Order: sequence, then structure tokens, then C-alpha cells
Amino acid sequence: MRAIAREILVLVCALAAAACSVGPSYRKPAIPVSQTWQAQHSGEGAQGPDLWPAPAWWHGFGSARLDELIVAAQANNDDLAGAIARIQEADAQLRIAGAPLLPSVDLGATATHERASISDQSFGVFNVLNPVLTASYELDFWGKNRAARAEARALAVASRYDRETVALTVISSVASTYFQALELRDRIQVAEQNLANGEHILRGLTAEQIAGTATGLDVAQQETAVALLYAAIPPLKQQFRQTVYALAVLIGKTPESLDVTDGALTQLKAPEVIAGLPSQLLARRPDIAEAEQQLIAANADITVARASLFPSIELTASGGYESNVLSSLVNPANRVYALSAGLTQPIFHGGALRGQVAYSKARYGELLSSYHKTVLTALENVESALVAARQTAEQEQRQKSAVAKARRAYEFAQAQMSAGTVNVLTVLNTENALFSAQDTLVQVQYSHLQALVDLYTALGGGWHQG
Repeated sequence: MRAIAREILVLVCALAAAACSVGPSYRKPAIPVSQTWQAQHSGEGAQGPDLWPAPAWWHGFGSARLDELIVAAQANNDDLAGAIARIQEADAQLRIAGAPLLPSVDLGATATHERASISDQSFGVFNVLNPVLTASYELDFWGKNRAARAEARALAVASRYDRETVALTVISSVASTYFQALELRDRIQVAEQNLANGEHILRGLTAEQIAGTATGLDVAQQETAVALLYAAIPPLKQQFRQTVYALAVLIGKTPESLDVTDGALTQLKAPEVIAGLPSQLLARRPDIAEAEQQLIAANADITVARASLFPSIELTASGGYESNVLSSLVNPANRVYALSAGLTQPIFHGGALRGQVAYSKARYGELLSSYHKTVLTALENVESALVAARQTAEQEQRQKSAVAKARRAYEFAQAQMSAGTVNVLTVLNTENALFSAQDTLVQVQYSHLQALVDLYTALGGGWHQG
């Protein structure tokens, strides 16, 4: 038995030394990237690896409430929990894929109690015991099992990048949704303030009508303006409640358990966000890293498919004892063993094996296109976010100027109407202009904050591939 075992060991070592891979080696796709951003944000020209967003980039908005919401989302968000579970699934698949590279060992035993004829006239009762240890091993001569493990390893790494992508999306969504809730609260306050002003003017006109200094038309026109302001409030309140409910889901709470009762957009800071070099973005976006790991896995799958066309070699060994008497079970004379080697060469499978090779190659080509698109989309995201951040900041300043001018015109119109030099129609026009300007300013402030969140997201947040 020892001589046979040595011969098999020598054969295994020789074949293992000659083992090879029949698949292509992975090469990182070369995608040309420009050296600078076409759209520059504030801080133009100051670019470098030390200017990327910090890991806790949302602190730059200066909102303790936002910090609390993001901490809650990181702990309770269901999408994040699902991403963590997918990591565990991928790790388990990696262990499964790596198992064929090691021998499989099984322990079994049989016990037989039988009554059999000893001679023509006598019978005997026998108890046969047979414990057996069996080991088998498939020689990975063509690299199929190694490639399967490499594929599973790449998918396990990809699952971790997927988790980072989900985390970035969740955090960005919490910030955007919270800012939108504040925007709607501010718009409701603007509408209510304008409604109060309109009702104040209406009361004055009603008193003047009684005194004979104002007409019924003046009062009717102001009543229409007040009614329109009053009707504009319910839709805003509806949107506000729906936004708060969406925010509650993001942080893993029931809709009725969360409310946004304080805070305003004007209390938030607008942090300066500066993008590093475009070429560095490929290491700053977890979705790009995930796409590349998917590509690595697909490349390994080509090796698995090709190796299936070649012979498979499997070694099997079993050994144990067989005895009719338990006391002498482990006696050397009762030892039994078997050694075998098998070779299987696929001959005809209806084209399934070559079809699998063709499928794996096509899948790789698909993922290569997806990786290329992911990189281009990431670059486009940053360019678009830089433009939006710059333009919304400029728009906010201009809109503030428009609000100041509209307020001054409204105050002049009120004073002149009291003096009797203009009619109520002039006041109504300036009143509507002021309300519209104030409402637009709130929306522009939200748009600017949203553009900054989008820029943080486009830059990969504070994550970077180590």
C-alpha cells in the first residue's frame, strides 16, 4: 500500500507542477482621462489629492440635525443592511468556490447483523463491522478550480464596493431629503407670511371702503389675491409631509415617528467643494471599483468555461477495517484499502461546453462596455455637478438681490397707496412680485445645497480605494 501511495503522490506532484491555466490573463482597461475639469468650481486652480472630500463630508453643512439623521441611517437603513448581507453571501460563495482545491474527506461505517448457513445442517450468526475513511481530490490541472475561486474572490471584493456605493447613496439621499424638507418648511413660512400681509391689506381696504375711500373693486381684487395665497399652502404642506415620511424610511423608522419641526435653509452652511484631478476619480468612486471587480470575475469565468473542454483527473482513496469481532477490529490483518485515479474527457455535449465559452466571452465584453460607461458617467457626473454648484451659487446671489428690490418696491407701493398716489392694483402687482421672488429664493437655496450634495456624491464622497 505504501508503494502505491508513493507512486500516486509522485504522480500528483508531477501533474500539479505541470498545471496551467487555459484562460486569458486580466488586463486593466485603459481609458484616457483628461488632466483637468472642463467646469471649474470656486477655488479654481487649487487641485490636488489633499482636496478631496473628507470621510464625514456632511459635517461641512454645519447641521447637528443632519448629522443625527445620517448616523441613524448608517445604523438602521434597510438598503445598507441588504448590502452587508450580500457581502456575507459573497464570502460564503468564496469559501464554497475554494473547497474543490482541497481534498474532500468523509468518514463512514457500516454494521451488518446476519444469520447465514455454515454447512448443510448448521447456521451461524455474524456481526460485520466496516468503518471506512474516504478521500477524493480533483487535480486542478487546467486551472478551472483556481479560476472559479478567483472569480468568487473578485465578486466578494465587488460586494464590498457595492456596500460603499449603497452607503454613499443613502447618505446623499438623507441629506437631499432633509434639505428638501427644510425647503418646503421655508416655502410654507413665506406663503403664510405673505398671506398674513395680504389679509392685513385686505382689512385696511375693507375699512377704507366703509369710509368711502376705496372701491368694491379694490376689495375684490385683494380678496382674490388672499384666496390665491391661501390656496397655495395646502400643496406645500402635503409635499412637506411626504418628504418627511420618505426621510423616516431612509433612517429606518416608521413615517409617523419622525418630524422636522425646526431648522431652515438659511441656517445651513454652503461648504466649498473642490475636485481633485480627473485621473484620480477612478480610485475615488466605489461604483467604478465594483465594475472593475465584476470585469475581473468575468475574465476568470472564461478560464472556467475553457477548462471544462479538457479532461478532468480525479484521485480517490479509501481505507478502513473490516472484522466480524469488535475486539479485533483494528488488527492489521483486518485492514482494507482502495486507491484509484479516474480521467474524464468530454466528447459530446450538444455544443453546451463551447456555448458556455462563447457566453463567458460575450459576458466579459458586456461588462467591459459597462465599465467604460461607468467611468465616463462618473466623469460626466462631476462635470455636471461642478457646473450646477457654480451656477446655483451665482443664481442665489442674484435672487437675493431680486428679493431686496421686490421688497423695496412693495414698501414704496404701500406707502404711496396710503398717500393716495397709486391704486391697489399697483400694490397687488408688487405684492405678487415679492411673494414670487421670496418663494424662488428658497427654491434656489435648496438647488444650490442639492448641487453640493450631488458634487460630493459624484466625487465618491469621502471614500477612496486603498
